[in-house]
Amino acid sequence: ASTLQTQHDTQGGVYTFSSRPRPVPHRAKYRNTAEPLNEEQGSHGNIMYDRRVVRGNTYAQHILPITSQPDPIEFLRQQEARRRAMSKKRLKEQFGTKTPEPLEGRTNIDVQTEMYLEELSDRIEEVSVECQTDMFLDKPATPLFIPAKTGRDAATQIEEGELFDFDVEVQPVLQVLVGKTIEQALLEVMEEEELDNLRAQYRAFIDIRNAELVEVQRLEERERRLRVERENRIKQQKAALEKEKETADKIAARAFAQQYLTDLLPSVYSNLNESGYFYDSVKRDLETGFLPWLMEEVSNTLEKRYVARTVVDQLIRDVTNRRLEAFQQQK
Repeated sequence: ASTLQTQHDTQGGVYTFSSRPRPVPHRAKYRNTAEPLNEEQGSHGNIMYDRRVVRGNTYAQHILPITSQPDPIEFLRQQEARRRAMSKKRLKEQFGTKTPEPLEGRTNIDVQTEMYLEELSDRIEEVSVECQTDMFLDKPATPLFIPAKTGRDAATQIEEGELFDFDVEVQPVLQVLVGKTIEQALLEVMEEEELDNLRAQYRAFIDIRNAELVEVQRLEERERRLRVERENRIKQQKAALEKEKETADKIAARAFAQQYLTDLLPSVYSNLNESGYFYDSVKRDLETGFLPWLMEEVSNTLEKRYVARTVVDQLIRDVTNRRLEAFQQQK
């Protein structure tokens, strides 16, 4: 079944509706002769069962405004009323009495609490009422707007010949116009010729300037090459002079060193020889290796002999003392 939702635009008061999508119902092969129980089971051929048709009085309906712009005061009033309704609904949902949830296995159902029972039916009882209204009268045509007359009327009488003769009066005007046109054309031609001359002079000036710029660039490049070549030559000459001076200094130092070392080498060698820097390897080996070892061995041997002699002397002394004591005891 389709559920139609009525929406009222708060700004313009436009009535709109939207229908929830629903599948196409399965139609039987033959028409059902039984009367449908409700409007969902029947077709919408009768507009009386269509909820999109508004029934009742038209006093409370929204009237479209004359202008598309809504009234700001009315818009604010509607917003305030909507805000109050939402707050009341929220308070009612929050603090209102609610039916407690049913126990497991039970279900809440609607029960009539009125004093007299009322038959419940899905079909709404409808009654057709007719009334006679007066005929609409056509609005008369709006009269044309004629502004009020202001000021005072005046008239002038013109006799024949009082106005100017076109053939006579137009000649000076035409001469002035033609002369002015020709003069303007001549000025424009002279201006164009002058502009052409200026363009030709400008092109000639540009050509001359480009040629001069090329010549200046060529001369600057030549001057740069000459300057670079001169600097390179100066550097090479300075390097050659420095190298020649360095060679002369080396030659003079070598000659002075040879002259100075001529008498210095024999005296140095003799001093070094006397100081012991030049020695015989065999003799040095005997002095540093063999002789110290020999002296150490000799000292060890002499020490052993000294110890042996000391021990023998002690033994002899002990034996002599014992014999002396034994001899004295025999007396």
